[in-house]
Amino acid sequence: MWFAGPARLVPEAGRPGAQRLGFHLEPGMRVGLFGGSFNPAHEGHAHVAETALHRLNLDKVIWLVSPQNPLKSSAETRPLAERLAGARRHARGNAMIVSDAETRLGSQYTIDTLRVLRARYPGVKFVWVMGADSLATFHRWRGWTQIMREVPVAVISRPWAALKSRTSPAARRFAHARRPASAAATLPDATAPAWVYLTGPLNFASSTAMRERLNKAP
Repeated sequence: MWFAGPARLVPEAGRPGAQRLGFHLEPGMRVGLFGGSFNPAHEGHAHVAETALHRLNLDKVIWLVSPQNPLKSSAETRPLAERLAGARRHARGNAMIVSDAETRLGSQYTIDTLRVLRARYPGVKFVWVMGADSLATFHRWRGWTQIMREVPVAVISRPWAALKSRTSPAARRFAHARRPASAAATLPDATAPAWVYLTGPLNFASSTAMRERLNKAP
């Protein structure tokens, strides 16, 4: 049995930026939420976002650039402005939105972000989007079982992560809620917990490899 501790809902009041998230959403819209450090952003991230956009028939994909991943060292995390700029270079097309909403809201955990956005935009059909490498460690996230029950989840295949992701604690815990890839376009209309695993051409870019190259550069 896997257990996730309770996740505290971060308060919105008193944060000047919390009232201006930089995007407008209408009820009925189908919106993917693609969170991460993007440290730095790369073509693999674009592949995940674009696959979700087309396979789930979404109206928008919002890249939620986190202020700091709680599972990663702050010493290795580049400044937020730099990571936002990198994400914008890779988030191509009008359907892609790059946002620092988590910083504006003061949200450190995904579950907090989801609950705030669902309350702020009633009627919007949100889907959490992530690469298969994230699913492999998803059980380490604060409130991960709550996330699965909050919104539908789309997992996009990533190199070297297929086996670990499909046999991960999260995949096994919610095996009953997995839907076939052929039903991906109906996922935004589903009641959570519901998730799909989407395979396709793989993009081998990774943030870790890019950071190593940057650190070695003269």
